[in-house]
Amino acid sequence: MQNAYWLVIGFLGQALFSMRFLIQWWQSERQRRSVIPVAFWFFSLGGGVILLSYAIYRQDPVFIAGQAGGLIIYSRNLYFIYKERMAGQGPAGNG
Repeated sequence: MQNAYWLVIGFLGQALFSMRFLIQWWQSERQRRSVIPVAFWFFSLGGGVILLSYAIYRQDPVFIAGQAGGLIIYSRNLYFIYKERMAGQGPAGNG
């Protein structure tokens, strides 16, 4: 039963992580140019946290390293967006 629970968590994380690509594609099509919307980074962060939890459960060091490294990048990008918005500059052309 616990294994099935973790499989659901793993698939949920993968679904959130995959949504970021659909959102990016949809926004780029709408604007007729390549954009990375803020939601891309939130889905990256949310999916990454869940996938990291799953990787830790699986005790997979390669998967853990990959997800942990990505979380740093996603968090940093969200920090830059937040910093720009607080300065009143908007999201620097990221839609």
